[in-house]
Amino acid sequence: MQTLAVGCGAGFSGDRVDAALPVVKTLIARGGPAALMFENLAERTLAHQQLIRRANPSLGYEPLLELELGPILADCLAHSIPIIGNFGAANPQGAALCILKLAEKLGLPKPRIAVVLGDDLSTQQGRTLVKQHLHGAFDEARFVCANAYLGAFEIAKALQQGAQVVVTGRVADPSLLLGPAIAHYQWSATDWDKLAGATMAGHLLECGAQVSGGYFADPGKKEVPGLEDVGFPIAEIFEDGSCVISKADHTGGLVDCRTVKEQLLYEMHDPAAYITPDVVADITQAKVEQIGPDRVRLSGVKGHARTSTLKVLAYFDGGWFGEGEISYAGPNAEARARLAMQVMQKRMGRHMPLRFDLIGLTSILGDDGGSMLTNTPVTRASDVRLRVAAKHESLAIIELLLQELTALWTGGPAGGGGVRVAKRQRLSNLACLIPREMIPATVHFV
Repeated sequence: MQTLAVGCGAGFSGDRVDAALPVVKTLIARGGPAALMFENLAERTLAHQQLIRRANPSLGYEPLLELELGPILADCLAHSIPIIGNFGAANPQGAALCILKLAEKLGLPKPRIAVVLGDDLSTQQGRTLVKQHLHGAFDEARFVCANAYLGAFEIAKALQQGAQVVVTGRVADPSLLLGPAIAHYQWSATDWDKLAGATMAGHLLECGAQVSGGYFADPGKKEVPGLEDVGFPIAEIFEDGSCVISKADHTGGLVDCRTVKEQLLYEMHDPAAYITPDVVADITQAKVEQIGPDRVRLSGVKGHARTSTLKVLAYFDGGWFGEGEISYAGPNAEARARLAMQVMQKRMGRHMPLRFDLIGLTSILGDDGGSMLTNTPVTRASDVRLRVAAKHESLAIIELLLQELTALWTGGPAGGGGVRVAKRQRLSNLACLIPREMIPATVHFV
């Protein structure tokens, strides 16, 4: 049987929209069976889209969907390269309709689009189910949404039924690659080693250019050529579940044992038991070897029976978050920035704890309690930007915080400028495990 190649067109919502075209051109040039995956959903991305759908029921899917698919849809349809993406987010059916309209606008034949449903537990029935499994931690008044992590077999079913595009909401990231592999090789639900091997291939691809040099690059320590045109990855999946990782032809970036090992261990809590909805993967005996330029083989992954439960994330209203910044430059800049910090603390500190950063002195390595700032001696820094941030249940209090920061422009200290303020709704989340038979997934064609 011919080897299946799966390329990655996106590693998160907001990724480069020109990344998929070189991948598709490479898949076409290499020939053979191929598929293209788009991984667009971080946990908070989905919750954010749930909020958007509340305000507008026709939205709630990936906002860059047309820009992502526009450059590659015609080629994928013409060369029988199915597209699989969790770009459905909170509204998979809305995303499917968007793709249909895009195809019509491009003058293409109507694509056969399948939608995987079942992950959204925000209905009354789903809410009741989540409430039972979160027990006393469920806050009815603050509940926003809940989504289960579905697996690959519904994706495979859709492809086996002729889908040219498969739209999902929340599925486990590696399942976007595993689904096409199951459909291509006709693996059974208990082919544990094969499922595990392809799952880890999906894990390597799920973050886009992270495995092909993007997140790896560190000047002078880990050099990556052509980072401005970093190529997105491609996995060749073999019948035994092993794979070879490469990248789009004629692009920058790097695929070597180091990039693969870094991504392999990314978000890996237990190398002996990487839990997904489809299989529990064990990479403790895995072998990573360079077999050519920008070509790395992964083999030896073992698999164990999938768990009886699915992970569910429930989101709740967490009030509001606000932040503002103002810059101070020139002689005595740091002292003026620290004085501005004291002013903000005295005027707003009684309402809530405030987080302060002096960007240019300490920010990323700072702490919410401010101990690092307190213990950092005053320097002669001549370019300092004060940042203040806080969370509160009341939007009015957050807006007052931003007004006070803005007032520093003329309210002192001297020389403040470049004020920027922002606010957003906060979400908190709780996870639980629910028996998988209580969360049936279905496939619908539009």
